[in-house]
Amino acid sequence: MSRASGTPAPGQLNLVGEGTVFEGTLRTPHDIRISGKVIGTLHVQGKAIIAAEGVLEGQLHARSADVAGQVQGDLIIEETLLLKDSARVEGRIQTGRLVVEAGAIFDGECRMGKIDRVIESKAAPSADKEAATPARDAARARKADVEPGAGA
Repeated sequence: MSRASGTPAPGQLNLVGEGTVFEGTLRTPHDIRISGKVIGTLHVQGKAIIAAEGVLEGQLHARSADVAGQVQGDLIIEETLLLKDSARVEGRIQTGRLVVEAGAIFDGECRMGKIDRVIESKAAPSADKEAATPARDAARARKADVEPGAGA
């Protein structure tokens, strides 16, 4: 029995196999497993798995991801990002939730929370600085009151 041409296979998993090098942009509505090397950008509507032997140099945009291999670049994960004990990540992480196993190595910047909330918090620091300024000024004034008396 044949499948209709527009019907995707249930539970479909795309694979970049060990020894394979993919360069460019890859988009998939399904899960993907990287056991080879990807240089470029991945847009995954499902789960991305970077196996222990897998390498990503570029960006990964996914709903969720498990990383056991090497990543140099940005990970933008809507839900949960799991860094397995063999993971080596150098770059920026933006995710809803981060789970790091003992032994994983991460060197970079991480922001957690919903994507739109993270973007809003980037625009808000000026208000935080203004709120902190009166307290800092009061501390400086107290210090100035103490110092002149100490020198007399």
